[in-house]
Amino acid sequence: MDKLPWIILSAGDNVAVATAAIAPGSTVAGIETRQKIDPGHKVAIADIPLGSPVVKYGQAIGRTTAEVKAGDHVHSHNLHFENDRLAATANSAPETATADDKARTFMGYRRADGRAATRNYIGIIASVNCSTTVCRAIADEANRTILPHYEGIDGFVPIVHDQGCGMSSTGDGMNVLHRTLAGYTRHVNFGGVLMIGLGCEVNQLTLYGQSGAGASKRHFNIQDAGGSRRAVERAMGMLREIAADVGKEKRVPMSVGEIIIGLQCGGSDGFSGITANPALGVAADLLAAAGGTAILSETSEIYGAEHLLRSRAVSDEVAKKLDEKIAWWEDYVALHGASLDNNPSPGNKRGGLTTILEKSLGAVAKGGRSPLTAVYGYAERVTAPGLVFMDTPGYDPVSATGQVAGGANMIAFTTGRGSCFGCRPAPSLKLSSNSALYASMEEDMDIDCGTIATGDATISGKGREIFELIVDTASGKKTKSELFGYGDNEFVPWHLGATL
Repeated sequence: MDKLPWIILSAGDNVAVATAAIAPGSTVAGIETRQKIDPGHKVAIADIPLGSPVVKYGQAIGRTTAEVKAGDHVHSHNLHFENDRLAATANSAPETATADDKARTFMGYRRADGRAATRNYIGIIASVNCSTTVCRAIADEANRTILPHYEGIDGFVPIVHDQGCGMSSTGDGMNVLHRTLAGYTRHVNFGGVLMIGLGCEVNQLTLYGQSGAGASKRHFNIQDAGGSRRAVERAMGMLREIAADVGKEKRVPMSVGEIIIGLQCGGSDGFSGITANPALGVAADLLAAAGGTAILSETSEIYGAEHLLRSRAVSDEVAKKLDEKIAWWEDYVALHGASLDNNPSPGNKRGGLTTILEKSLGAVAKGGRSPLTAVYGYAERVTAPGLVFMDTPGYDPVSATGQVAGGANMIAFTTGRGSCFGCRPAPSLKLSSNSALYASMEEDMDIDCGTIATGDATISGKGREIFELIVDTASGKKTKSELFGYGDNEFVPWHLGATL
């Protein structure tokens, strides 16, 4: 039997999604199409009166701005954002995890405090923008002269940014920056850390504690070292001492329940919520069942689907925390004269997404169907197992930075348009939502989830494939982004507050 070039995602939907280009005059669900429908785009399968909800995933994604006839292309020209919510249906059970799934192990590094690492890097962290160039010079020199002597060290990573001074020493901006940098200084994938300041900045090194000689965490100011070149020379002596300890680490078996994975999507298209995101959700369910943690984020990209998450909260307290995050974002964008519906990018829309509601309903699928166990602020340390939520912007580098600061030792990133991303020290997997993207950017994509849309794979089967790759990657298999060298420039802390 020929495979149908369209799919209806829920029995209550009044649109179908094209899985391949559909010509005018084709038949979709018994309806003759009136225009060309591109892959990932929507076609009406019933008449939809002016001002009526358009329903996809069994949820409203907006209202029509004109009368829509069955067979019409439904997109930005006849559909707009309106803050509708349809009632959440009964939650279906998470993907069933077998005893073998729960007993899986990976080969990781056991740190002295008992935590499990998936990589063994040494971080060179800037406290302020002023020390960025020196941090990069230190990392370059260490990778050139020290790294070749230590097979067990994955590399020296510069963690640099544009903040740390010209800002208030108190308030949200400094609190978020400090929490983010503190999270990186203690990140489990950093076997050692050297933090470099200038000396006169607002974000003083003393805020991050003291370290004794020979410790794996050290710091100093460029001004105290006598300048930039002398700072690099001083750093090399410290890093040789740190590397001597970190280089002794060996991988040992540990439970997959010690994996903490950040869930990300970027450059989404009309297939993202149909293929890659729900498949990643299956992998997240399997990990949660084994005692691991999956961090769903991007608050501005669950807007419109937050009621579905709330219905899965393990307590009223967790549900209330989620509601508070949504309310904050509504106030935040209004303060800046914007709307949360400004979120879908031009690339998202070319790929078939129309409103933030539609984007969010697909994005939330990354979280699978497990109960929501906790809600965290940006870059807060994640301690609860299972599916948790962290409040972050939808902008991928900022969101992933918060997740890693919170303890994610891996990232899984879905894309339909072709986002390129890495997030050292956490290895980042890239999952393509459509096979055309995988074919055109195979050097960047780790798994092709487009085979779900063509009927050559199931969501469950692809989810298990992702789960297996998560385990292999945690054990040391290099991701495509690691092989290319992504990860040095994607550290982007959330910038809040005034620049002074």
